[in-house]
Amino acid sequence: MQAVGVAAIVLAAGASSRFGRPKTLAYLWGRPLLLYVLDAVAAVGIEEVVVVLGHDAEEIERSLPWRSERRVRNPAPKAGLSSSLLVGLENVSPARDAALILLGDQPLVRVDVIERLLAESGSTERPIVVPRYHDGGGSNPVLVGRTAWQLAREAQSDRGLGPILRQHSELVTVLDFDGSNPDIDTPDELAAIEASPGLRP
Repeated sequence: MQAVGVAAIVLAAGASSRFGRPKTLAYLWGRPLLLYVLDAVAAVGIEEVVVVLGHDAEEIERSLPWRSERRVRNPAPKAGLSSSLLVGLENVSPARDAALILLGDQPLVRVDVIERLLAESGSTERPIVVPRYHDGGGSNPVLVGRTAWQLAREAQSDRGLGPILRQHSELVTVLDFDGSNPDIDTPDELAAIEASPGLRP
């Protein structure tokens, strides 16, 4: 599938309760975390980018050098990640055939992973394509064809799509990759990544 047929949805509405401040604005190697995610999306040529904000939305909006990303608000961010996913999908234009779901607190998301997800989606009848990392961690980002968007309504709270994809494995293509794509929940996790220069994109 070409990038022109895909919209990116970046979920950045969390409360950052374990971080103590808006973690998407925390600096890693001199730049806010969320910028790394947006840069990866831009690098593969995805033109429609929907960023779902909730907690700290105003501070995030005024703090970043936005391109053409469309920012939308989750009116009930306390309902968890699943509610932000629904808000994102509802704001994707009808012209898009698929949505690439990314988390705003995963600054190590890789362009090569996204490119392979996009390429594989054009050669499989399964509408969902996910990465599996050799070093463990969550299977993100996730590419979801429009025919499977209704599954998002089964997601609950902060568990996201993971449990749903396990229940519907017949709809999922899994691609293997080296490394990992960690999310950052605490200042200690951020410090550990920053102390590992080999991880720098």
